[in-house]
Amino acid sequence: MTIRAEKDGIVWPSRFRPGVAPVHVRNELDMAAAPSRVFATLIAAPHWPDWYPNAKNVEMLDGGARLEAGARFRWTTFGVRIISEVKEFSPNERIAWDGRAFGVDVYHAWLIRPSARGAYVVTEETQHGGIARLAAALMPGRMSKFHQLWLEALEKRSREPAGK
Repeated sequence: MTIRAEKDGIVWPSRFRPGVAPVHVRNELDMAAAPSRVFATLIAAPHWPDWYPNAKNVEMLDGGARLEAGARFRWTTFGVRIISEVKEFSPNERIAWDGRAFGVDVYHAWLIRPSARGAYVVTEETQHGGIARLAAALMPGRMSKFHQLWLEALEKRSREPAGK
């Protein structure tokens, strides 16, 4: 069962709703970049390692070059090799994927809204699993810190000339 979050528009699978999942992080940034540029940068997953140091070895499993509805990809983040599948895809507005690895089961959502500055972007993640709970307990704030870096790097990359 999937439900819609209260006010921010993120659609959460019931199991991953904030307040239900043991690990939850939310970050947001009002970016000086157009929503379409932010989205285009975000869905070019194989290029994440070029500008976001916590993403490594991103590999599209279905042969595509960009994320789209149902796309599967394998990547390394926080030192963990994860297989993800895009579960929600609405161009220039939202994207969400799940992710699985030993001891970690995640749902990561992005929401992009037009703002006076350009794009107001929310990234929110919830997690289940023993490794996820242990990492959150031993390194509190780590995921929030890296997600904020991801947002800041996304803004910077989205402001670069197209094709760079």
